[in-house]
Amino acid sequence: MSEQPAPAPEPASAPAGSPLPAELAASLKRDSAGLVAAVIQQYDTNEVLMLGWMDDEALHRTLTSGRVTFYSRSRQEYWRKGDTSGHVQWVKSLALDCDGDALLVRVDQVGAACHTGTRTCFDGRGLPAVVGSAD
Repeated sequence: MSEQPAPAPEPASAPAGSPLPAELAASLKRDSAGLVAAVIQQYDTNEVLMLGWMDDEALHRTLTSGRVTFYSRSRQEYWRKGDTSGHVQWVKSLALDCDGDALLVRVDQVGAACHTGTRTCFDGRGLPAVVGSAD
């Protein structure tokens, strides 16, 4: 008896009322709070600026406005980067990773990306690590 291939898994369904196109909403793998990590990168220098969180609405606003919108886990509200600080993130491109559990948002960052006033959230925060080598 020949072995039959396993049927392809059914795509995950989008949350009710998602403003995203059905195929995109179904491809996202959200955490238990309904959020996806969004890595923010400067489009021309490739600097990793920060990490934020998006739900379907924040992603929809980012895709359709040209500005990055996050969902604040601490305040439990949406915030558009730069509205109070003037440190705007202009969207250049978005990509979904192969697993659907992270976004790469390439931006043109105006001013500091970090709420501490540094260019990136990683400035001055290096950790001691053994450096590997392919040798």
